[in-house]
Amino acid sequence: MANSALLVLDVQRDVVAIADDGSGYLPRLRGAIDGARAAGIPVIYVVMGLRPGDPEVSPRNKVMTNVLRAGLFAEGAPGTEIHHDVAPQQGDVVVTKRRGSAFSGSDLDLVLRARDIDSLVLTGIATSAVVLSTLWHAIDLDFDLTVLADACLDTDPEVHRVLIEKLFPQWADVVAVEDWLKAIAPQ
Repeated sequence: MANSALLVLDVQRDVVAIADDGSGYLPRLRGAIDGARAAGIPVIYVVMGLRPGDPEVSPRNKVMTNVLRAGLFAEGAPGTEIHHDVAPQQGDVVVTKRRGSAFSGSDLDLVLRARDIDSLVLTGIATSAVVLSTLWHAIDLDFDLTVLADACLDTDPEVHRVLIEKLFPQWADVVAVEDWLKAIAPQ
């Protein structure tokens, strides 16, 4: 695990308010974050942030246009902050992205290369958006991938299930937080 990082994707206040289903998602994610830190695995937060005037949003991009209409992800807005239950600590890196994938419009690749990281553990909201987009991008960049199934969340439970059970296992190791924590626990 020396060359791994835990990515916490789009766990921002407004996103949590929309997606949290009361299943204990934030405490599970907090457990994964605490376990990563205890094992010496860097925790990297990735947030969506759009600049004033939205210069990065094309009217041809349906997803980003809908994000604007919903009033989400304005840089500096309280709802764009990382949820306080899983807030970064000293030494954690926070990367701002401008699109769906954690790599798109961000310096994530630079941060990972500077730390010689070649293995990513993915968590976040939403499974069908940032997690899926980041997974695909990371595959093309030759990262080894693990997805923490119960540290990902989606507004559509069926879409989440299909991705976690059917698609993601084709390209990544998919495990529960509890099993991952056992695997990385300091001996």
